[in-house]
Amino acid sequence: MAEQTAGLDTRSSEVIYARAVGLLPGGVNSPVRAMRSIGRTHPIFVERADGFELIDADGNRYIDWVCSWGPLILGHADPEVVEAVREAAARGTSYGAPTEGEVELAQQVCDRFASVDMVRMVNSGTEAAMSAIRLARAVTGREQLVKFAGAYHGHVDGLLADAGSGLATQGMPASPGVPRAQAAATIVVPWNDPDAVAAALTEHEVAAILAEPVPANMGVVPPADGFLERLRELATADGALLVLDEVITGFRVARGGAQERYGVEADLTIMGKVLGGGLPAAAYGGSRELMDHVAPAGDVYQAGTLAGNPLAVAAGLATLAKLDPSAYERLGALTDRLAAGLAAAAGEHPVSVVAVPGLVTPFFADEPPPDFARSAASDLAAHGHFCRELLDRGIYPPASQFEAWFVSLAHDEAAIDRTCEAAADAFAAAFA
Repeated sequence: MAEQTAGLDTRSSEVIYARAVGLLPGGVNSPVRAMRSIGRTHPIFVERADGFELIDADGNRYIDWVCSWGPLILGHADPEVVEAVREAAARGTSYGAPTEGEVELAQQVCDRFASVDMVRMVNSGTEAAMSAIRLARAVTGREQLVKFAGAYHGHVDGLLADAGSGLATQGMPASPGVPRAQAAATIVVPWNDPDAVAAALTEHEVAAILAEPVPANMGVVPPADGFLERLRELATADGALLVLDEVITGFRVARGGAQERYGVEADLTIMGKVLGGGLPAAAYGGSRELMDHVAPAGDVYQAGTLAGNPLAVAAGLATLAKLDPSAYERLGALTDRLAAGLAAAAGEHPVSVVAVPGLVTPFFADEPPPDFARSAASDLAAHGHFCRELLDRGIYPPASQFEAWFVSLAHDEAAIDRTCEAAADAFAAAFA
C-alpha cells in the first residue's frame, strides 16, 4: 500500500470527491484527472508535493511520474523556483504592463531555438496553438490545416477533429459543440505516413502542417527516421508553414527541444509547460518576418491580460537557468534507467517500452506503435489494472495509456529502482 504520512488533514480523497462532483464537472478541472480510464471510482486529491513525491489528502506518499503533466522538470517545489516566485509576488502579482523579465525570458527562448527570433507570451498551450494557427493562415492566405491522428494541440475547436477513412481525410467534430465547418478545415492523417501528408497537400490548399515532433498524447511515438525532414521538405515545396508543437518536448528532450534533437527547424514553434516552470505560461515564436505580422507590429490580432505574468516569468527563468548540459545528460540517464527497468519488470508480458529523454511510455502492446491506430489497439484493461496496482504500491503513473511518464531531475536512482520493483508486481497482477 502507499506509504502514509502522519499529521495531515484527515479528510479523504473520497470525501473531497463527493463534494467536488456537485461543484465541478466530473469532480475535476481537466478530464484525465478523474482517473476513470484506469477504472478508479474517484481521483486522488493532492495535499502537497516535494521533489519527486506527492502526498494525498489521506496522507499517502507516491513517487510522482506525472509531474504536473510535464512542467516540473526540476520536480515539485524546487527551492530556487519557489524563491523566485516568492520574490516576484512580493513586487506584485500582475501588472498588465510589460516587464524586463518578459524580455529576458524571450531572449532565453531565442537562444535555445535556432528557428525562433521573436516570441509572443500567452498563458496556455491551447492559446499558443490557436494563435500560431491564426498567424499561419494570415501569412499564407490559406485556411486548411494538416494534423496527425492522435495528436493533441489543446481544445481549440478546429483541432478537436477525428479522422475518417483513407490516407488524407477531412476531420469530423470530435466533441459536441465543435462546428462541423471548423473540424472540416482540419485534414487528419496518420503519424509517420509521409504519403498521407503528400496526398493532403496535393488535394487541399494547406496553410500549415501542425505536428508534435515527438507525439506524447498517444503515448510516446517518436518520428520514424527521416519523417520530420520529409515534413520540412513537403511544407517548403507546397508553400505551407511547418508548425511544431513543442509544448511537451520543448526544453525537455534537449535544450532546444525536438528541433535540436532531430535537426529540423519549424517555421512556427508552440511552447509551454517547462517554459513556465510550473506556473501557467506558454508562447509561440518564429522568424522575425513571420512574427512581425502579430499585433501591434502587424495586423494579426492576439492579446491576453495575464500574458507574461511576472510570477510565471520568474518561475520560467529560474527553471531554464538550471537546465544546462549536465542537467540534460542526467535527465537522459535517468530516463534510460527507468525505461530499461520497466522493460525488465515487464519480462515476457506483452509490453513495449518507448522513451526519449524525459519521456517514457510502457505500451501494453507487443511492439512499439508507429501511429495512433496501433497505440489505440493497446490492452487498455490491462493498463488500467497495472496503474491501480502501482497506486496501491505508492507509485503515481499517468492515468491513461495515451499519456507519457515524465521524468524529472528530482527523481533519483533509488526512486526509479523502487518504481521498477513495484512495476514488476503490478505487471504480474495486470496479466494474471
